[in-house]
Amino acid sequence: MSYKEIIDILSEAIQMPFGYLFSSRKRIYFLYLLTSAVLAFFVYKKTKEEGSFFKYLFKKEIWWSKSAWVDYGLVFFNALVKVALIGPYLIYGLYLAHYTNEFLLENLGHYDFGMSMWTTIIAYTFVLTLVSDFASFYVHYLMHKIPFLWQFHKVHHSATTLNPITQYRLHPLELILNNIKGILVFGLITGLFDFLSENQVQKWTFLGANAFSFLFLLWGANLRHSHVKLTYWNPLEYIFISPFQHQIHHSDAPKHFNKNMGSKLAIWDWMFGTLVRSKDTGDIAFGLGKYDNKRYDTFWKNLVAPFQWMYGKTKELMK
Repeated sequence: MSYKEIIDILSEAIQMPFGYLFSSRKRIYFLYLLTSAVLAFFVYKKTKEEGSFFKYLFKKEIWWSKSAWVDYGLVFFNALVKVALIGPYLIYGLYLAHYTNEFLLENLGHYDFGMSMWTTIIAYTFVLTLVSDFASFYVHYLMHKIPFLWQFHKVHHSATTLNPITQYRLHPLELILNNIKGILVFGLITGLFDFLSENQVQKWTFLGANAFSFLFLLWGANLRHSHVKLTYWNPLEYIFISPFQHQIHHSDAPKHFNKNMGSKLAIWDWMFGTLVRSKDTGDIAFGLGKYDNKRYDTFWKNLVAPFQWMYGKTKELMK
């Protein structure tokens, strides 16, 4: 790799997080931040917080905390990982869609399913939402249950204050696993619907078809990682994960560990017995507990702590 190529990668990685503000596919897109701020204002008025709304929304102890600076460091570091390691492989989602379609044609032949373009897009959106959300839940579930994976997922849970950038507080290995999951789900579901609709819809159309994700991001998704306790109507929290329910997932109280692991839908937690609703929860603090918080309180500690654990386990096994 030439010096110029290295500089280009670094330059793209530095610019990438700022580009999130202008991409409707990213959670911190300016419109989603704006709608989250509007919803935060209703919570502010309802809870009758002291001080101005601006001070309520931008608390210095949250946005300038040591934990927040780890978030900011990781969002740029992971942008470098995306540019150098992940970006070149996203095209495999389209390849997988193509070969899935070819496999179905070869084994099942051509059938007229009578699916128009709009029927395909609507059905595709519904199925992709369900399958993608369950895949996210199950991978998340495994990250909490499998000790090896938990060491990497701990990086996300080590945040002691939450802000919208905490969404990107991931160990690079977890980031890679999440992207592999996304490529597999997109490729298989897109290939299936390519087959069912007899190639009526271009694959690039499929990429932008998920309206449910847009509504989810529009309706306060950025408050999931925040101090703003936005709850939903109690019965609705059996179906959709509210921002406060996700904050409960970040609680450092043992009774909340491994709870509310759903991404958008709460139905998976309800089915697996891991659901906690807002009405059953009072004030919470975030993090892993005092001992573990100290092991993950800097940028570098978050990167190396999982490998230190692996080294320790390897030494134990070799005794």
